[in-house]
Amino acid sequence: MTSLLDHHLISERYFFPRAQAPAEPFWVDCADGTRLACAYHETDSAAPTVVHFHGNGEVVADYLDGFPGLINRMGCNCFFAEFRGYGGSTGTPQFGKMLEDVLPTIKAPGCAEEKIILFGRSVGSLFAIKAAELLPNVAGMILESAIADPIERLLLRVDPGELGTTPAGLAAAITGAIDIRAIMSDFSRPTLILHTLHDGLIDVSHAERLADWCGGPTRLKIFPDGNHNTIMLENGRQYFALVNEFLSSLRE
Repeated sequence: MTSLLDHHLISERYFFPRAQAPAEPFWVDCADGTRLACAYHETDSAAPTVVHFHGNGEVVADYLDGFPGLINRMGCNCFFAEFRGYGGSTGTPQFGKMLEDVLPTIKAPGCAEEKIILFGRSVGSLFAIKAAELLPNVAGMILESAIADPIERLLLRVDPGELGTTPAGLAAAITGAIDIRAIMSDFSRPTLILHTLHDGLIDVSHAERLADWCGGPTRLKIFPDGNHNTIMLENGRQYFALVNEFLSSLRE
């Protein structure tokens, strides 16, 4: 099943990597020898750690000017996960292998499971949700502009026939690798879901579905301002107030 998700057409049409390494990479070694150029900002070894998975077309380096300081001031360390083929990482983006990279990535900082807070933006939400399946006892999870149905997203860019399969075959491959509805239903930890009403890339219905599926305490915030790529910029004060409130609640 995983080999279908690693088909070169999915890699070429769905993922948009950029080459820009962080100044001081925190290297994560994957099973096949691929090295991921992540970044780790630790200010207090006893504090929780936010593990952040960025969006498509982004790299870890995009977040290193200002964002870590904000998270640190909220009482958390910050680990930025990079994808294969992105930033300073080796390899090429392959969906199946990227899902397999999640486990070594979230284990790399050496944090206790209950001290990890997952944070996934856009396509990064898929990997945060996969992490929630692998480590169900993390402190909580934040999903920004998140994807509820990767099948729907892939079908916008690739025809199953081009992959040598059927729509049902592609759906089975994806669900076998990441069954988002089942994972969210089984996840009992607190979840904060952030989305904009006018997201032209990932419709707000994705956020609503994710919230409906959540098995634990859930807060859904739909901002009236901004779009998929300006959600943080256009709603900065309220956005970070919500994140701060959520992170604080996990430490109580």
